[in-house]
Amino acid sequence: MTVRVRGIYTTALTALLDDVVQASPPIQRRFDEEFPLEPAAASVTTTDDRQGVCVTGASERVTEIVKQLEELGRDAFVWRAALPRGAVFAGEVVETLGSGALVECDGVADGEPDGVPAAGDTQGFLPYSKTSRRIEEGETLRVQVDEPRAPWSGSRPVLETTVRVHGELASLVRGKSSGSGQPELAEILPVDPPEGWGTSWADAADDAGLDALGDTLEGLRDRALAFDDSLADAGAVEDVAPGPYWPGETTCWVWFGRESRFALDAVRRDAVPTMPGHHRTKAGTNAASAAVDFVEALCDDLGDTEAEFPFGVVTDQFGPQAGDSVRIDHGKPDGRLFDLGTGEVTERDADGQVTVRREMSPGGTYDALGVERQAGDVAITKFKEGRWWYPTVYRGEDGQTRGTYVNVCTPVEVFPDAVRYVDLHVDVVKHADGTVERVDDDELDAATEVGHISPALAEKARAVADAIAKSL
Repeated sequence: MTVRVRGIYTTALTALLDDVVQASPPIQRRFDEEFPLEPAAASVTTTDDRQGVCVTGASERVTEIVKQLEELGRDAFVWRAALPRGAVFAGEVVETLGSGALVECDGVADGEPDGVPAAGDTQGFLPYSKTSRRIEEGETLRVQVDEPRAPWSGSRPVLETTVRVHGELASLVRGKSSGSGQPELAEILPVDPPEGWGTSWADAADDAGLDALGDTLEGLRDRALAFDDSLADAGAVEDVAPGPYWPGETTCWVWFGRESRFALDAVRRDAVPTMPGHHRTKAGTNAASAAVDFVEALCDDLGDTEAEFPFGVVTDQFGPQAGDSVRIDHGKPDGRLFDLGTGEVTERDADGQVTVRREMSPGGTYDALGVERQAGDVAITKFKEGRWWYPTVYRGEDGQTRGTYVNVCTPVEVFPDAVRYVDLHVDVVKHADGTVERVDDDELDAATEVGHISPALAEKARAVADAIAKSL
């Protein structure tokens, strides 16, 4: 039950997880050991926005890994991908765009891993470059998930019409003959691809031994034969669409919050020297991530590595500072993310607080306050790094307070371009007449019941709401 790990969380996860294989040269140097170059039962890769990881592979191994990651902190969220990697669907084209088509797949009906809620879009994006046929709205076709997408990313999974069985050292492609570039040892492997399938070898296969290559091809062959068997008994595309043919690999997304990142720091620190706020800083920007690597590689003595996260130093270097613009990324426990708009940072202090001013557009009402949004209204929000809540004061053009909304959320993280957290539903409002009201407890209860919020996190949210209501 091996695992391959890549991305900014690799060192910590290598220390946390058992049976890591295919380790990169830097990881081998840090741990001063050789890691086997053999097939991986699962892979863990950092998401493009550095906010979490994708865990893909054999169901049993993926389930083990996500349970370990979920236990890192109360603000670690796990979702099962509605469209997992490698899943094959009878899809229905619902819209054609300039560069591709939107295809409704209707998701995979299995429930693995147990207890992990599904999240993400059931529509995928099929680029015209990934199919040789002309695509028309309303038609049905067989598609496979090539690139799954995190539910909070705002983008749809990428589909293709070629069917392949994915692996880290090699893949099998249906309808393709094995091409050139195969490892030298592959010519004497005792296992051949199934009829109608060709082998596509990855670069890493060049350094693998005969046993590893043989095990890889044997595992891929078994999966390809299982796919052929399932397709032989399946209905025609037009009869199945939209719906699944083949479940593919179990695919889960893990979103790390601030508590979880600091827990990963502690795991990493037990293995190698780690600066305070290592993962919190690296999650901000690529430049910040590179700076952390530089500091840790250059300095033999990192000082008090368990000191507080140096918010002032990090924001002085990478932002945000007064005058900068930041986006408010409002995450939801079901995996979705909403952009609440961009505002100007009017103040920032070394204690971790930034004040953001937004000009509000007229129309509609402010949630729970029941007050109409008018031209000239502004929202003044104070975000404090690490706090489980933040207040927004709405003021009219005349400067009069129109109401205050206190959002209860996972610990706030103030990144250079965005403030991020996950909303925990329950909130507290203070009306212009001074009346204090607690709202949306029912939504918190419902999210806990379906498994989007853990009981421990729900208890924390209620305690925070109680304290805020009493203080207002």
